[in-house]
Amino acid sequence: MELLNTHRSIRKYKNTDVDEAVLRQILESGCRASNTGNMQVYSIVVTRSAAFKEKLAPCHFNQPMVKNAPVVLTFCADFNRFNQWCKARNAQPGYNNFLSFQTAAVDAIIAAQNVCIAAEAKGLGICYLGTTLYTADKIIDILHLPKGVVPITTLTLGYPDEHPPQTDRLPLDAIIHQETYTDYTPAHIDQWYHIKENLPENRKFVAENNKETLAQVFTDVRYTKANNEAFSKVLLEVLKKQEML
Repeated sequence: MELLNTHRSIRKYKNTDVDEAVLRQILESGCRASNTGNMQVYSIVVTRSAAFKEKLAPCHFNQPMVKNAPVVLTFCADFNRFNQWCKARNAQPGYNNFLSFQTAAVDAIIAAQNVCIAAEAKGLGICYLGTTLYTADKIIDILHLPKGVVPITTLTLGYPDEHPPQTDRLPLDAIIHQETYTDYTPAHIDQWYHIKENLPENRKFVAENNKETLAQVFTDVRYTKANNEAFSKVLLEVLKKQEML
């Protein structure tokens, strides 16, 4: 419990390799994660070589940790393996649909989080890369992902070369609903976002982007409607191409 509460994203890593046996233990912990129907419809692509990190870096907007981390892990929704097993056992799979994609995506994320916990327990640091779905089409080509496989998220992993402060979180009462969902009043929104909005780093963020509020930084700069729609279009085409729809 204490370990989970000390998590922080690590973007700078020491030039120290991760022993193969240690990495295997971490990945084994990832694969012990809960999953739907014990189908394990996910795969993990391990990238260690500088050449492949170089290829992957633009897919993650050239964030330095992609090249700097000893290990890059790409977690994929994967019905390819399960489909092949079904066909080889005279069973007809019917998993080229959105529900099956969602199932595999959730399984991949749960496995990724298990990997994070296992890695941090061994003194390593991790950072999630939310860019994976944005450029799934390019990652598919680089990693030679076959039909039925779609990249979902990416983790960089290595020994930390920094100790950044923890990022803020909303109060627990802003997240938890008892028995049924209770919608938020304007007073609740003001109360629960007050601390986040008044953190010095967030106030600086607003000023640097010439915005009136922190919310505008999210809607107008970081996660714009235009980008969301463009990336959504790419992802939908990927799902069709990969026969997941």
